[in-house]
Amino acid sequence: MDTEPGLAEAADLFKVLGNVSRLGLLRLIEQQPRTVGALTEASGLSQPLVSQHLRTLRQSGLVTSSRNGKEIRYALTDVHVSHVIADAITHVQETLADSAEKESTTINKETA
Repeated sequence: MDTEPGLAEAADLFKVLGNVSRLGLLRLIEQQPRTVGALTEASGLSQPLVSQHLRTLRQSGLVTSSRNGKEIRYALTDVHVSHVIADAITHVQETLADSAEKESTTINKETA
C-alpha cells in the first residue's frame, strides 16, 4: 500500500506525543523557554526523567535547545507543536463534555 508522504513520520510523532509527561513538558515550554531545572520544578518530575523526555523531544524535532554559558534553555521548535497539542486537548474536552451531557440527559429521562 502506498502511503501519503509524511504519514509514517506523523505516526511516529504521535507516538512521542502519546506520553502525558512529555505533553506536560511541552505545555510548560510553550509558555516560555525553560531550563531542565525550571522544568523539573514546574512539573514535579525528577531531573533525570525530565532530561530523558527532553532528549526524546529534541530527537523528534519538537523542541530546540540553546546554550547560554552553563545554562541550556528548551523551546518549542515552532507554533505547529502548540497547535497539535491544543487541538488534541480541545477535542478531548469537547468529547468529555458531550459524554457528560448525554449522561445527564439519560439520567433526567430515567428519573422523570
